[in-house]
Amino acid sequence: MDNTFVNQVMSKNVLTAEKSTSLQDAAQEMNRLNVGCVIVMDESNPIGIVTERDFVTKVAAEGRPLFTEISEVMSSPLITIEPEETIWEASEIMKEKLIHKLPVMEKERIVGIITTSDIVRISSVGSDSQMRKICDQILMRMKDD
Repeated sequence: MDNTFVNQVMSKNVLTAEKSTSLQDAAQEMNRLNVGCVIVMDESNPIGIVTERDFVTKVAAEGRPLFTEISEVMSSPLITIEPEETIWEASEIMKEKLIHKLPVMEKERIVGIITTSDIVRISSVGSDSQMRKICDQILMRMKDD
């Protein structure tokens, strides 16, 4: 896993929407494409993210109308990673920032997304001895915190 790179694991199926898009339109597109988030754009610049959790905590729980613009509930600034970074680096960023979805950016452009589910999936591939090695590395990192 320490020699696995983000671009080997990331999904290229990324939904983007302009900042003026309504919550309802964003949710319908997320549902149609079966994705868990939408990257919020200001013209061609990614400026934030809205996740399924945001729909629970910032929309439903607060009773926001569905015509609200997604920019009102997005998390910003957008935390990203480059495709050549390792899975370990992605994991560290997610742990430090308490996030589960990490957009992958190359040359000012969103090229993919890596999620905690992607990291779990790549960690579970391989033999039991490889899994034990990965678990040992994770435990060692947790002791350092």
